[in-house]
Amino acid sequence: VQLQASGGGLVQAGGSLRVSCAAPGRTFSSYSMGWSRQFPGKEREFVAAIRRSGGNTAYAGSVKGRFTISRDNAKNTLYLQMNSLKPEDTAVYYCAAGYGVILSEMRMRRAYEFWGQGTLVTVSS
Repeated sequence: VQLQASGGGLVQAGGSLRVSCAAPGRTFSSYSMGWSRQFPGKEREFVAAIRRSGGNTAYAGSVKGRFTISRDNAKNTLYLQMNSLKPEDTAVYYCAAGYGVILSEMRMRRAYEFWGQGTLVTVSS
C-alpha cells in the first residue's frame, strides 16, 4: 500500500494541527495504522496506533490527552489531530500500515510493513 502524508506546517505553541495520510486503493481497511515521529538526529518514536475498524487506539504517554488518531475507511485516510502543541512536538511525522492486530505490538517499529514519506510539523515558542 502506498501512503501519502500531508498537512504538516508551522504552528504556534498551544495551537492545533491535523495531519492526514492517504492510502489510495481498496485495502486500507485491512491494515492497522500508526503514526510515528522523528526528531533530528534521533530514532523514530511511536506516537499513536489504531486498529482496522478504528475502535481501539493507543498513544505514547507524551501525547496522550493532546493527540487523537482516527481513520475514515470510506475515504482511505488516516488522521492525527494534534492539540495543545508544544515546541518539543516539532518533528517529521510518518504514517505507517501493518498487518498486526495487537495494539501493544503496534508501538514497535517492526510492526509496520509500509511507511509514508513524512510531513514536517514545526511548533514555535
